[in-house]
This record gives sequence, C-alpha cells and structure tokens, in this order.
Amino acid sequence: MTIKNYQKVFKQLENKPVKLAKYEKHNAPKKRTIGSGSRRCSRCERFGAHIQKYGIKLCRQCFRDIAKKIGFKKYY
Repeated sequence: MTIKNYQKVFKQLENKPVKLAKYEKHNAPKKRTIGSGSRRCSRCERFGAHIQKYGIKLCRQCFRDIAKKIGFKKYY
C-alpha cells in the first residue's frame, strides 16, 4: 500500500475513531531499512537508480545534470 492511499483512508474514517485506530495499527506502511525503498535522492526525492559511491546519494538523472559541476569528467 502506498503512503498516498494510506492517507486517503484517513479522510474516509475521520468520523469513526475506533475503526481509524484499528486501521492505523494494522495498515501503517513499515519503515524500510534495506532495498531501494529506503533510499531517496537528496535532490529530487526519487526512489531507485541511486549513485551512492563517494557519498553522492543522487539518482542517476540528477547526477547527469550536475556531474560536471561536481568535478566528474567522464560520466556516461
């Protein structure tokens, strides 16, 4: 379940506090500790396709945009 869908249900259940509490308990998105869902691009907040070498922590699209500014000569 995506976070967007999770928050959409809050609007529907705001008048039913008991059902809302039960829903929050059982359906909250879990905190990701490993995998592509745990890392976001520090520039655009995108998941997946990350470059983490040298502590860059950017997605590949953002890296291509700013590679020359950072000091990379060959980045293709």
